[in-house]
Amino acid sequence: MKLNHLFFILCFFNTTILFAQPERWQQSVKYTMNIDVDTLTNRFSGTQKLQYQNNSTDKLDKVYYHLYWNAFQPNSSMDVRSRELGKQMVNGRQDWDGRVKDRISNLKENEIGYQKIKSLKMNGVPQAFKYHETILEVILTTPILPKSMVTFEMEFEAQVPLQVRRSGRDNPNTGVRYSMSQWYPKMCEYDYEGWHPTPYVAREFYGVWGDFDVTINIDKTYKIGGTGVLVNAKEIGWEYDTAGTELKKISTNKRSWHFKGEKIHDFVWAADPDFKHLSKKMPNGPMLHVIYNYIPNNPSNDNAWKKVLDAASTVLPFIESHFGKYPYPQYSFIHGGDGGMEYAMATLISSASIGTAFHEWMHNWYQMILGTNESLYAWMDEGFTSYGEELVSNFYEHKTSIAEYEDALKENPSNEKLKKLILSLPENHCGAYANYFSLVNSKLEEPMTTHADHYNNNFAYSVDAYSKGQVFVEQLGYIIGEKKRDEVLLEYYNTWKFKHPNATDFIRIAEKVSGLQLDWYKEYWVSTTKTIDYAIDSLWEENGATKIRIKRIGQMPMPIDLKLTFKDGTSEMHVVPLNLMYGSKSAENNNQPNIIEESWKWTHPTYTVSINKKLITLTKAEVDPSKRMADVERKNNLIELSW
Repeated sequence: MKLNHLFFILCFFNTTILFAQPERWQQSVKYTMNIDVDTLTNRFSGTQKLQYQNNSTDKLDKVYYHLYWNAFQPNSSMDVRSRELGKQMVNGRQDWDGRVKDRISNLKENEIGYQKIKSLKMNGVPQAFKYHETILEVILTTPILPKSMVTFEMEFEAQVPLQVRRSGRDNPNTGVRYSMSQWYPKMCEYDYEGWHPTPYVAREFYGVWGDFDVTINIDKTYKIGGTGVLVNAKEIGWEYDTAGTELKKISTNKRSWHFKGEKIHDFVWAADPDFKHLSKKMPNGPMLHVIYNYIPNNPSNDNAWKKVLDAASTVLPFIESHFGKYPYPQYSFIHGGDGGMEYAMATLISSASIGTAFHEWMHNWYQMILGTNESLYAWMDEGFTSYGEELVSNFYEHKTSIAEYEDALKENPSNEKLKKLILSLPENHCGAYANYFSLVNSKLEEPMTTHADHYNNNFAYSVDAYSKGQVFVEQLGYIIGEKKRDEVLLEYYNTWKFKHPNATDFIRIAEKVSGLQLDWYKEYWVSTTKTIDYAIDSLWEENGATKIRIKRIGQMPMPIDLKLTFKDGTSEMHVVPLNLMYGSKSAENNNQPNIIEESWKWTHPTYTVSINKKLITLTKAEVDPSKRMADVERKNNLIELSW
């Protein structure tokens, strides 16, 4: 016993070192759960042993758990919030999530979701607890001291709700019996900012890093895909042990599925009797799984899901070269949920959509490995993921995204609005820029620092998180140069993987890699709704030199790329750094070195570039020719001269 105890302490100590954060501690957990599912009543009972390591310098007098499924009850916060947002009209439609609407209010007693705690002990001593709908508050009999570990033992029961949002059963759109996400009592995160007992109102999650050991006992006809490695694969079969094997026959009514996952902060699984399993081992990499609902005599369904597996194996080397090495032994694309939702080593996707598969897989980098607090930094989760998704999709399809808009214009060549939009968009990530411009024009934009659940409408949240967050990454390449931006993303991954970075942590990495000051960029783009608008104000000749005056009309200052084209066909790229950067980006085009001008002081509304050429030699002057700067009015960025 003493030797085993010492071994555990050493292992735990090594684990906490692995999770040590640059100049910042973080908590760690180890879950051991065993649940028994009744597929007739759609309920299950479970036990949970949770070893909780308080790595903080604080004494904890209480802890909090998430009980997510309590949201799926009439008059819950999620229900009322959805119905209230549905009373608003945004862009001609009710501003509620189309999957939720008022459905929760209509759930019957046997259709609601719940999670109930039957007993809870800490180090063997019963603890008092109090429900706050989706949050369980536990008042501890004895505080958890700094740098100490305690063990919680819990008995709980739950009812699986009808599929409404992310989790649930019997979704008619997928035919999947159980999509089991947010299904267990989950310890809330305590970090340098304190506790984060965020009620489940709409979106976004935050979890404690650690290890999961989960055993699921369910009717023997059911097949399961989930987070982690199936450690009893030889007992299960069904391609988990060897390619092509069937589900092994057993004499008992229920079968046990035993999964383990390490260095993760969540656990998902899904189950259905009609699931089919495809797998592929990547050379020197993870085992990829695709688990989907089999439809008899429908080969197109099988082919679509096989394409997901083939696409994933094709793009993984590209993802790893741009965003970092995938660190886990497996990844599963599992049919289920109500769209696409990311979890550690797995995703639930409601169809065999390649784009959705790429998006959710990229979430394993931006949230499952780089574990930001999604509620506070949704744009670092969804925006970075959307940025990665587009790069991966373009690599897979060998195209640029602007082509989709150009194809649409060919079908409708008289669409002046579409013509103007195309002229304002960069070659890549054009959908994100278009969405951002739409939000600005709507006058509904809110700062990206807004808590994910506290936006006034779903439209503003969605564009901020997905599109403006994506533009943040692409526009960073404009500010510091594409190569440096790509270096930043890899360094960010290598420095902060398996940790909880925030926006400042990312900016500090960008500053170290680029050698430039970038706090102003985060302040303006993330913390305000100030927009970018620059114009070429005037041209004139003075003493044989040409003067080009640029005016800042918008409230957000930026460095400026100014491309000058001359009658002889030559061109020059003049880069005007922002004084707040204390430096300038390097040339991005080896064939056209930058001409670095004096810095533009952000306090000054105009700036004049001077060239030692006569005005008559100039044919075109353009601010930001790459269109990566999110300038809200591009028609004043260009002057063309006909001599």
